[in-house]
Amino acid sequence: MKVCPGCNTTHDDGVAFCTNCGFSFAAQPASAPAPVADPADHTAEYDPADISENKIFAMIPYLVGWIGIVIALLVSNNSKFVSFHVKQALKFAIVESLLGIATALLCWTFIVPIVGAILIVVLTVLELICFFQVCSGKAKEAPIIKDLAFLK
Repeated sequence: MKVCPGCNTTHDDGVAFCTNCGFSFAAQPASAPAPVADPADHTAEYDPADISENKIFAMIPYLVGWIGIVIALLVSNNSKFVSFHVKQALKFAIVESLLGIATALLCWTFIVPIVGAILIVVLTVLELICFFQVCSGKAKEAPIIKDLAFLK
């Protein structure tokens, strides 16, 4: 039995058209859904050899912060993969610094230090996610950080 997708009427298997709405049961080309590309994933833009050779140096900025950024820039040997992750870690470092300054300036309030601490925890979790993406050889933009307009 066939069910017409146009009007949900059931028909015998040998019927070519729906008697209710005229839908053609002829072989419809099966259109596979187009794969959805993640616009934040830039892994395909980098050479796999560059990724495998410089994966360790791309991990350092996420783990050590400002010092890791400097170390990665010094030892990266012009690796585009490392440069991508240095830029991502630099965004984290800038946001963490601004958050620290705002929290320090408004430490006399009750809510700002609590919110600042929560945001630092969120940023740390995001950095760990980025670190594990580097471990798997991915070059993905950091969630939340990529949407901050002043870091473009």
